[in-house]
Amino acid sequence: MSLILLLFAAGVVLIGLEVIVPGAILGIVGGVCMLIAVIVSFERYGVSGGSFATAAGLCIAGIALYLEFVFLPKSRLAKIFSMTATVAGRSQPAVADRAIVGKRGVAVTALAPSGIVECEGRRYEAFARTGLVPVGGTVDVIDLDNFRLIVSQTSNQHSTS
Repeated sequence: MSLILLLFAAGVVLIGLEVIVPGAILGIVGGVCMLIAVIVSFERYGVSGGSFATAAGLCIAGIALYLEFVFLPKSRLAKIFSMTATVAGRSQPAVADRAIVGKRGVAVTALAPSGIVECEGRRYEAFARTGLVPVGGTVDVIDLDNFRLIVSQTSNQHSTS
């Protein structure tokens, strides 16, 4: 009887620790401990003892799941362990719309022929049809590709080499 109670207790503790240590390993091991306890109950106490252990295991698992998914998210403990901060940044430059065509921008990086331009306070990936545009060069947005601007160096800034 003590082995069965020990396995049930270990299962409950491991399932409870699953809340704090994510990854499903502890929860699976806890479930296996409870399953072994049920199997041992059937071997030692027959159908009636095994049925009682199965019912107890299902009740314990149900209570643990209720606490984990219904009660715990609303508790103070969840507020301590939950991440509430959000990231407002982007990993990619903004995608332009057709309104940007005809505007003037400045090369933030050298366009050889691709790079980054700033137009109306926003940075975009760009492709220069005129070839090399140095950093700080003024460009005109002449078209829009899928995810980048098509630019041409402003006519009064073409280099004479």
